[in-house]
Amino acid sequence: MKKIHPKIVLPVLFSFLIVSFVDLVGTGVDELKQSSETPAYLLQLIPFVAFIWFFLLSVPAGIWQSKVGKKKVLSLSILITAIGLFVPVIGNTLPVILLSFSLLGIGNTIMQVSANPLLMDVVPDEKASGFLSFSQFIKSLGSMIGPYVAAVVGPLIAQSIGFEGEGAWRFGLYLFGAISVLAFVWLSYTSINEEQTDSTQVSFSSCLQLLGNKYIALMVLGIFAIVGVDVAINSNIGAFLQLKIGVEEEAAKYGKTVYFFAKMIGTFIGGVILMKGNASKFLKVSALLALIFVLTLTMVENAVAAWVLIGLVSLGVSNVFPLIFSITVGQYPARSNEISGLMMMAISGGAIFPFLVSLAMEYHLNGGLWVIFGLLLYILLLTILKPTKL
Repeated sequence: MKKIHPKIVLPVLFSFLIVSFVDLVGTGVDELKQSSETPAYLLQLIPFVAFIWFFLLSVPAGIWQSKVGKKKVLSLSILITAIGLFVPVIGNTLPVILLSFSLLGIGNTIMQVSANPLLMDVVPDEKASGFLSFSQFIKSLGSMIGPYVAAVVGPLIAQSIGFEGEGAWRFGLYLFGAISVLAFVWLSYTSINEEQTDSTQVSFSSCLQLLGNKYIALMVLGIFAIVGVDVAINSNIGAFLQLKIGVEEEAAKYGKTVYFFAKMIGTFIGGVILMKGNASKFLKVSALLALIFVLTLTMVENAVAAWVLIGLVSLGVSNVFPLIFSITVGQYPARSNEISGLMMMAISGGAIFPFLVSLAMEYHLNGGLWVIFGLLLYILLLTILKPTKL
């Protein structure tokens, strides 16, 4: 039976703070919206270039890590992320920010392919769901402080060194880049014994063949849906609060902070419950609550009620990703590299649904919420129909 060794578990958990930095896409959208005349829907290119890499690189990363090991792949991904965070030193233009978030997306793709199964390698099997939820708590902590660091700490750093140009928010990215370098060094000097799989069986073909398994295919679509919900809310919540509720632009930017603060609380509570609780039942309750809160959000016009409901939606969706991941890998532990690659590929939902939600809001103020409602309805049906393991 595996035991928990803090000196091994902690640097792996810390890597999930680095995973959170990709959620700065929402901040990138808001900041460039203030400093350029680029249409709002074109600014959704920022989450697109960050999350499309999950579709392109996840399966190859899963194959690669089966040959060289999860820790090596995770270390390299953190380094790529650090480079991406320092790229905006070139400028505050849309092309530069797109390049920066492309590198963040590449690093984040590889990072999530390796970090999730590596964490499962270093904790007891019966506590895997709990630790994965706790890892999402760490990610949510980073996501929550990200907008504050960019909007407040970044300009303070810029002011302290006498920088007076446009885009002072970028100094927050440099701070996160320095943290990424520290995470790289810490993990590099940590010795980890990984659970071995038969790398000779892992190929691009073997990964895609797993989609012929109805159970795995439907669960992968669940990841596609929940990440679409998460990123769409992150990158569109400010516009929603402005257009429908009438919240001022500066205050609306912190809608994502409320969302990620509630998500942080939700993942912490989920991590505690799932150390002993039933993952399947918890997934059903989470999806149902999120669905109810989104439906209610379409009906409100009061600012306080909207802020509260945003937090409640976040509580509902906070544990869905780690639950789907851990439940599926728990059914097929010997195929963890391939499943991880497929599920991380499904994170490309974060590249597609922000566009759809933003466009839907152009036609109707609640249009984006109805798209999110549909995605959550699929996840709820997934828990009710219970696709059987083949």
